[in-house]
Formats: sequence, structure tokens, C-alpha cells
Amino acid sequence: MSNATHHAPASGLQKRIETNSIFLVIGILLLVSVGGLVEIVPLFYLKNTIERVEGVRPYTPLELAGFNIYVREGCYTCHSQMIRPLRDEVERYGHYSLAAESMYDHPFQWGSKRNGPDLARVGGKYSNDWQRDHLRDPRSVVSSSIMPGYPFLATTPLNAEHLVEQMQTLRVVGVPYTDEQIENAAADLAAQASSDDAGGPDLLKRYPNAAPGDMAGKNAITEEDALVAYLQHLGVSVDFKLYDDKANIR
Repeated sequence: MSNATHHAPASGLQKRIETNSIFLVIGILLLVSVGGLVEIVPLFYLKNTIERVEGVRPYTPLELAGFNIYVREGCYTCHSQMIRPLRDEVERYGHYSLAAESMYDHPFQWGSKRNGPDLARVGGKYSNDWQRDHLRDPRSVVSSSIMPGYPFLATTPLNAEHLVEQMQTLRVVGVPYTDEQIENAAADLAAQASSDDAGGPDLLKRYPNAAPGDMAGKNAITEEDALVAYLQHLGVSVDFKLYDDKANIR
């Protein structure tokens, strides 16, 4: 008995399609068109494809300045902010990422490659002093770190000249900055950077959960102050206990 595998003969239509490049191309285009329409058409009548989550807010002026520095220095090339709904990811980094957490990021910081840990839940995990030491000399706090140091951030004054214009531009593309937040941008920036109570009730009313800064007696706000404020905000806005019962991690 022969060991060769026998296949059922192709039907006449299938044979014509497979042996005629024109028919094959037409068939591929039809299938791609149908698949594309199934994905694209719903977007025309859905007002929003991202479920809103309580607690997510726009960045404070200081956090926004820190976000700009984070992007400028290419931190996203080694650190993603995307925890996948897999058990090993959740156990290592925390609750899996929600799309709504990045709805005000332009550009968003999700990614698929990590040379360092995911930073989606780094906010509040370490003190401001730890973050400063890590930025200046990573191996002083993590001996195995391969991250380069950024000591110049501690001595570089923050340039916030165009921060108000950026907030106004972000509002055009959907970030819900209010007139009050934009008008008080300079005051909120200084208050969060220098105050132990994150600027008091006025700032916290406009931006709940704003992490307090500590300029440590410096006369000017530095880029390091801004970047630390941004890092301390990552992952602290949402009460993930509300989602634990809904999670189905396999």
C-alpha cells in the first residue's frame, strides 16, 4: 500500500480560480473588501470606540511637560506602557492596561518591545528621591540596569513657554482641558513642582491625584522635576479593584 497522501480532486470552479491569475486576484480583492467593510463601517456610527473609565484625566501642566521629555528622550523605545491580559504580565506589572488610560496621550506609549520593565503602573511605586537617583545613575538603585543615565535633566531648567499653546491644541483634538485649567497652567505648574501637598485644594480640584513634587530648594523647575511628576502619575488614576472581579486572566 502506498504511503502517499491522497487529496480530493479540486472542483472545476476552484481549479479555474487557482489556475487563472485574474480570477484569483478578483477573489482576493472581494474577500479583503468584505473584511475591511466589516471593520470600517461600524466606525462611522460609533461616537467613541474607547470605553470611558472613571478617574482618567488629562495631564497636569507639569506632567504634560514630563510627557514631552519622556517622548523626546525616546524612553518608549525601551519601556512600553502596555500590560497584556496574560497571567505572567499581570502578576509582574499589575492590572492589564485599559485603552482609556491612554486616551489623552498624543502619541500614546503602548508598545510591543521592552528592554526594561513596563511602566504602566510605576506611579507611586517608588519615591520621588528614588526616581531622581534612578534617572541620574540607574545602577545606583538597580545594579543590573542597562539604562543610560540622564543627569543633565537635574540641571536643565524646564522650558514651559509653549505649554499653554500645547494644551489648547490638545483640546482641539479631544483632550478636555477647561478654560480654568488653561488659564491657571503656569500657577499649577509651579505649585505642583514646589509644594509638598501638590499645590493644595485648587490644583487637586482641577487635577485629582496630582502627585506632589519636591524641588528641594532649587530656584527653577527642572526637566527632572517634570519627568518625575509624569512617571508618578502613571497608573494611579483608575481604581482597578473595580475591574478585578471582571478580569478573566488565563
